[in-house]
Amino acid sequence: MTTEALAILVIEACESEGVEHMITGAFATNLYGIPRSTKDVDVVLGLTGSNPLERVARRLTPTVTFEPQVEFDTLTWGKRLVGTVMEGSPIKIELFELFDDPFVTLQFARRKKVLSKQLDRSTWVPAAEDLIVQKLRWGRSKDLDDARDVLAVQGVGMLDMSYVSEWCATHGTTVRLEKVLAEIAPLG
Repeated sequence: MTTEALAILVIEACESEGVEHMITGAFATNLYGIPRSTKDVDVVLGLTGSNPLERVARRLTPTVTFEPQVEFDTLTWGKRLVGTVMEGSPIKIELFELFDDPFVTLQFARRKKVLSKQLDRSTWVPAAEDLIVQKLRWGRSKDLDDARDVLAVQGVGMLDMSYVSEWCATHGTTVRLEKVLAEIAPLG
């Protein structure tokens, strides 16, 4: 199974269960920035109905083996359920439950349904500005590279940089934003 095929299965499971969702991580970055490969599928699930994590996981059980326990993610402090594809190369899936954080809830509310050429279908993803803010908030090396690439590809002048700057000030990540902006090579 490919990572793309797994992402499509997750989207279909969410839709079948009526669970609002948003693809994040590399799939969202690939829509807005410089595409990179990934061996995982990250999805934020809304709180529609009871037990969205369990309902979506149950739909995926024929293909994915999930860890027996829901855990708390150290980057987001939200609940997540981690699984691995049973056959073929190991592909990881992380289902994150939407949690009560002002930025996270706003990011989910602002998500957009767009056509993903990588998946050859429409799917829900964060707005480019929210993806940048989240990547800067996480602050890992690959996240900072992703934030820089999204800023470069989308164009600073085409993004709502006051929105990005305000959230960076709130999260204490303004220095990270300034650093990735300084790394963008000028055109021409």
